Amino acid sequence: MASVSPAAAAAAVSGPHHARLLLPSSLRRLAWPRPRLRLAACHADTLLPSSSSSSSEVRAPPAPAVGPSAESATDCFVDWLRARGLTPGKVDIRERPVPCLREGKDPPLRYVAAGDALQAGDVAFEVPMSLVVTLERVLGDESVAELLTNNKLSELACLALYLMYEKKQGKDSYWYPYIKELDRHRGRGQLAVESPLLWTESELDYLTGSPLKDEVVARDEAVRREYNELDTVWFMAGSLFQQYPFDIPTEAFPFEIFKQAFVAVQSCVVHLQKVSLARRFALVPLGPPLLTYKSNCKAMLTADGDSVRLVVDRPYKAGEPIIVWCGPQTNSRLVLNYGFVDEDNPFDRIAIEASLNTEDPQYQEKRMVAQRNGKLAIQNFNVYVGKEKETVAEILPYLRLGYISDPDEMQSILSSGDTCPVSPCTERAVLDQLFGYLESRLAGYPTTLDEDEVMLADGNLEPKKEVATRLVRLEKKMLHACLQAANEFINDLPDHTVSPCPAPYAPELK
Repeated sequence: MASVSPAAAAAAVSGPHHARLLLPSSLRRLAWPRPRLRLAACHADTLLPSSSSSSSEVRAPPAPAVGPSAESATDCFVDWLRARGLTPGKVDIRERPVPCLREGKDPPLRYVAAGDALQAGDVAFEVPMSLVVTLERVLGDESVAELLTNNKLSELACLALYLMYEKKQGKDSYWYPYIKELDRHRGRGQLAVESPLLWTESELDYLTGSPLKDEVVARDEAVRREYNELDTVWFMAGSLFQQYPFDIPTEAFPFEIFKQAFVAVQSCVVHLQKVSLARRFALVPLGPPLLTYKSNCKAMLTADGDSVRLVVDRPYKAGEPIIVWCGPQTNSRLVLNYGFVDEDNPFDRIAIEASLNTEDPQYQEKRMVAQRNGKLAIQNFNVYVGKEKETVAEILPYLRLGYISDPDEMQSILSSGDTCPVSPCTERAVLDQLFGYLESRLAGYPTTLDEDEVMLADGNLEPKKEVATRLVRLEKKMLHACLQAANEFINDLPDHTVSPCPAPYAPELK
């Protein structure tokens, strides 16, 4: 399946600290055959042959999205794929300009498009496992792969390290053309924006008010912990690294280089289903980032014997970008992993955390009541887009627990199995608490929802700021919908209901 792991890895940069990413080179070096097929030139609009033509034919290319690439035939990604066993497919590789040029030096990004008209159920392409990078391939031993990933490192960190060493091999690496292609993307998703893990401190301020800002800090710390364990791979899989005339990982690669690599792998790793653990995370040429992710798509990259294939779920006209499902991920996760926001994401949500007050003399009894109703002492309530009112209604019984102060009333609830009684006084207090929390959370953003709409309508935002603004705008929309739902519940109370109810141990919301 094409869903990607939350903890993904990336392509690294070789040499000094510059924006290019170093992508590691090989595992155990295999005696790969020299390519017998080479195109005379490698243009961005070079076609992968369709199933209707023979593997030795090249159809007249359609008008490219941009001008042809200046790369030489020796680094041609398409040549490399075809020479190493890529079966005829029904796709082209095209180019699109980068909207966020760095001083005009960024080359266009490539993407996979339909070469011919496709129908739902067609196999767009099939990549042989010999061209897929997995831990099984990297470590050459499934038991070592499981030992590493179960105890020390994520699969993504291992893949990133492997590609970093391979990148050091330069053109001697079997993976050189693929690494070069990943370098071209530098971990940027379909909007050509990098993960916030690589943003500057001032750029992270675009996310002020969003929980994602704290998630970025936490992920950065997790990547650093992975980095500190890299030498474990060196010592546990020594036979793999004997071929590399380089220092151990933490001496060969500074942390920032590893993080760039981790982020790049994170943006393109595929989570395959129904395969061994050592194959479940895979880097697939023609997969992401060349494929476009959408949340409402059903097409997935799947392992099928000795290959990974893509069966499309909808019709395509020639030239249209091929899209795949990115898994049931929130927009904050899409931004963190791939640098884009999906406006039509049915899996988008925000979380409201409520926790019982541990200073409450009746904390244990209230915890038992919460557990009896399927809730925890610290409970996350997920607010799904379009279902905000349902979530507010689910939160209210939990909050009512905090307003019970009479021990006899608490014992009655415990013995009878009833839920907390509802009175206008208590209900107004609970709703006022929730209403105040939502207003406070909205006030934590430096801009209002209306101001976000104006900025986006202008169309001149710097790409990272545009992605951040789209994300916080969707978060604010859900919070506003919760606020409206809470207000509707308040309006349903008897007229002039006020809340004199003391709540010294009200649950905390954050």
